[in-house]
Formats: sequence, C-alpha cells, structure tokens
Amino acid sequence: MTDITLAKALKIITAALSKAKDLDLKPLAVVVLDAGGHVKAVQRQDGASMLRFEIASGKAYGALAVGVGSRWLNAQAETRPHFLEGLSAVSGGKIVAVPGGVLIRNRKGDIIGAVGITGDTSDNDEIAAIAGIEAAGFTPDAG
Repeated sequence: MTDITLAKALKIITAALSKAKDLDLKPLAVVVLDAGGHVKAVQRQDGASMLRFEIASGKAYGALAVGVGSRWLNAQAETRPHFLEGLSAVSGGKIVAVPGGVLIRNRKGDIIGAVGITGDTSDNDEIAAIAGIEAAGFTPDAG
C-alpha cells in the first residue's frame, strides 16, 4: 500500500481551503489521516470555532473505520441507528457520522488515508474535501 506523504497531505489541505475560498465557505478545519488513522496534517482557519479539529477528525476516522466515506455513515445513522450506536461505542465515540469525511484512494483503488473537513454545511465540507483530494492526484470516495 502506498503511504500518503506529508507533501501530498499539505497539497490536499491547500486545495481544499482554496475551494472553500472560491465558494465563500465559513472557516474550516481540515484533517488528513493516513491509512492507520494517524494525523498526517491539519489546519484550522482563523475564525473556525472550537471542536473543529475533533469533528473533522471524527469524520475522517469514521470513513477509515468502515472503509467508505462518511456520507454512507450518515445514511446508516438514519436507517440503522443501533448500528451507529454500536460503532460509536466500540470506537470510544470517535466517529462523526455526517458528510465531510472522504476516503483517499490511490490509482490502484487502495485506501491510503482520509480527509475530514468541518465548518460549513456537511455538503460543502465534502465538496472541499473532494477538491483537495483530486488536486493531489488521488481518487475521492465520499460514500
């Protein structure tokens, strides 16, 4: 499996924040995790409220935990709330099941990490994450 480099993680963040600026989004926090769920890079824009790091991390962590973007987790929360309660319990409450957590796939389709973004609407967070991943030459999987 290819690891995500720090340079690529920073490129994802820069491109995601550029997309956010183009869309005039509220201040964001962006977290890039490697495939093992470890923080590779993070940035929090000026004016982003507290807990943004934890929320963005939870979106990315949830995507990695189940191997699909957090949009899928959001759908499961609506249709299978007990499933999400169980995931929350076994993860120690780390999973945030709303859109904005997007898997990073390499050219082979392997999962090499995930991006979590929060600060605007979940749909807009996801749009920024996808733009960042694509700008770095990877394939996004939002679920």
